[in-house]
Amino acid sequence: MFLQMESVKPSAVTPNKNKLARTFAKVLHVRAVTGIAPVDGLKNVKGDADLQNEGNIIKEDEELQERKATEALLANAFASISTVKASYAQLQHAQSPYDPDVIQAADELIVSEFKTLSDLKKCFFKKQFDPSPDRAILQAKLKELESVNKTFEITGEKLESQARLKESEIIFLQEKLEEATKQSRSIEKRLNQSGSLSVLDNLHISGLSPSHFVTVLRHTVRSIRNFVKLLVNEMRSADWDIDASVNAIIEQNVVYWKEDHKCFAIESFVCREMFDSFNFPNFSLPNESLPDKNKRQLFFGRFNELKPVKAMEFLSGKPRSPFAKFCRIKFLRLVHPKMEASFFGNVNQRNMLNGGEFPDTNFFTSFAEMAKRVWLLHCLAFSFEPQASIFQVEKGCRLSDVYMESVSENDEEMAVESEPRVAFTVVPGFRIGKTLIQCQVYLSQVMVKKSTFREQKR
Repeated sequence: MFLQMESVKPSAVTPNKNKLARTFAKVLHVRAVTGIAPVDGLKNVKGDADLQNEGNIIKEDEELQERKATEALLANAFASISTVKASYAQLQHAQSPYDPDVIQAADELIVSEFKTLSDLKKCFFKKQFDPSPDRAILQAKLKELESVNKTFEITGEKLESQARLKESEIIFLQEKLEEATKQSRSIEKRLNQSGSLSVLDNLHISGLSPSHFVTVLRHTVRSIRNFVKLLVNEMRSADWDIDASVNAIIEQNVVYWKEDHKCFAIESFVCREMFDSFNFPNFSLPNESLPDKNKRQLFFGRFNELKPVKAMEFLSGKPRSPFAKFCRIKFLRLVHPKMEASFFGNVNQRNMLNGGEFPDTNFFTSFAEMAKRVWLLHCLAFSFEPQASIFQVEKGCRLSDVYMESVSENDEEMAVESEPRVAFTVVPGFRIGKTLIQCQVYLSQVMVKKSTFREQKR
């Protein structure tokens, strides 16, 4: 059996629904406006999050302000320390020359900055920070930069003062050097001039003795060594290989006790060239004719004529004299053209000598003074009766105190190690009658290892 249900009309339900919805909307709107919490206990999540964010921002701002305040305090501390350093530097700088006003001002500033540092310490522990940290930091940096700049200025003044002091010392030492150089030149000039032979001014031929010859010989050797010193300096200035030059001169491998001893080899070469033909009356002048009689008077007269005059003055006054010819020949033999070109960049001195003139140079002047002493020694040697003779010893000879003396200071040390032997003769020896003047030799330890020693033949 079917029951027939009566259908509900939409018009009877819809008005009730619409009314309920409007009422609910009004309630929600009123609660939202008045802020009254809902009856069902729902939370306002969005409002709580905003409050938490605001708390975090406030906390970060406080930490930032505290950090800036700490930085400001540290900046003030470093600025005060820089000021103390600058003031202390000023205090030291004012000690010399002494400036009491500057010292007092610097001292007061140091004390003031120490008080400032003490105050900063108290503020740090009491958390009393500057309310305007940014401004305080800028002021502290400015103060520190001013102090650093002041320190640099004081350091610069100190360095300038030290530089002036050093310049004064340099000037003082230069003056002392110039004075010492002048004294040295004066002494050297007196030694090189003929005036150093003033003891022989009133000498007569009848009063000649070996001691007079020894006097002239000493001045001759001194003049030779002065020229050798000049020669070595020219070699070094021209970048010569001194070792190769010495080995070429000696023609054997000699071990020298000191590096400076190689100069003895060069001195040996100069003496060998200058004293060559010393035993002959014409002394390297093959075309020089001498009278058969009164040769002693002739040589003694030449000795007295040249002795009181400077070498260059004599050469300019008598360019065709035997002494002038002697200088020309010896220079051309002693100074090789390649040597002259290497030293001076040309061979002008050689060309002038070949043309009959004499160069006015320091090098030739030194040579001429040396040649003058050698010439005087030769003239004096032939003024004796019998005439003086020259000798030298062979390499490899044992040292004999009678005939030779060592130019080295190490001969005693070498004598302890081995038997000393002659490497080469530096300055020849002379014999005047029964008087023997020792030659000067260089002793070398290498000679002991050789097996071809020969005794000097007497």
